[in-house]
Amino acid sequence: MKFATFLLLLGITFGSFAQVTPVKVSGMIFQTGEDSIFVSQYMGGTEYTDYFGGPLDEQGNFELEGNVPAPNYYVIRFGKRHVPIILRNESNIKLYGDGRNVDQYLNIVNSDESHDLIEYLRLTSSWQQRSAEAGQLMSQNPQLADSIRRAMSAEYNVFQSQRQNFIARHSNSAALYPAFRETDPKQDFATYKSLASQLIKAFPESPMIQQVSVELNEQIKQQEANNILAPGKEAPDFEETKVDGSTMKLSDLRGQVVLLDFWASWCGPCRRENPAVVKLYEKYKDDGFTIMSVSLDKDKNAWIAAIEKDNLSWPNHVSDLGFWSSKVPKMYNVRGIPFTVLIDEEGKIIKTKLRAHQLEVELKRIFGH
Repeated sequence: MKFATFLLLLGITFGSFAQVTPVKVSGMIFQTGEDSIFVSQYMGGTEYTDYFGGPLDEQGNFELEGNVPAPNYYVIRFGKRHVPIILRNESNIKLYGDGRNVDQYLNIVNSDESHDLIEYLRLTSSWQQRSAEAGQLMSQNPQLADSIRRAMSAEYNVFQSQRQNFIARHSNSAALYPAFRETDPKQDFATYKSLASQLIKAFPESPMIQQVSVELNEQIKQQEANNILAPGKEAPDFEETKVDGSTMKLSDLRGQVVLLDFWASWCGPCRRENPAVVKLYEKYKDDGFTIMSVSLDKDKNAWIAAIEKDNLSWPNHVSDLGFWSSKVPKMYNVRGIPFTVLIDEEGKIIKTKLRAHQLEVELKRIFGH
């Protein structure tokens, strides 16, 4: 089937499970050109792991009964084609279809969620096919590119409306799994969380949904960490060691606009930003702007040499020389450097991840010149 993408999204990796799940699958899929059929796990490409199988007679009739490792998402395989289904304990599913075009002509009985899963996959497969055809048409007729894009934009809006309608009609269904996998938590965390929660409620015994639960908890932690740095939130205070061995707190700079700058001597992009940042410091330091640089260095001599070479003349340089294990970068959820946090006079966050040209815009806005 053309539903292989979904099954690759599943990322199914069965280990050894204590439970054994008995299931029955029967029906008729005619014109397959095959003489056997299997309950399998799709591994990608043309690879499968078969759990049990049986013969297909000349009319396409079959009856299968056996055990799968756990309630989960599986495929019914005939040759190198397959049908995705959802199997639970004691499932007794019947399939009827045309093996020549099983993507379009398939009926599933005794498993509404498998039927709904197929419905969703048909919806997304149809959109993907139309999108690919439009791309090919544009490459062949570049003069029509703008009109094709407009038409596809309208079609995409229709597809998204159909997708949202499906999600609304199938709340708390295991059939929502592909919709969940298509949702980027960075772009739409609310939908991601909603779909994950519904799947956990619908199919908690599935190892794949148990993995969804793990991923959801990780994403919630990530969102909470990101929320710490939301504009308007108070910047987390900390105390850290300066170059001369004394300590200072971020809150010591209260009353000034502060750029909290995470960097390191070994960070090329950081060093390339420094000249522009130095110019901004010199321009606005008398207006109440300062910088607190937090280094991720582990070599003190290299740290000091970089400060001197780049003429980082502000006095607020701190580090515990812990490299990526440093406590302050962890507190601020720093995943890469340079990373900056602009903080107002009251200690509240204005913006994050400002490069020098973006910082200049903000400082002009704040100080009026």
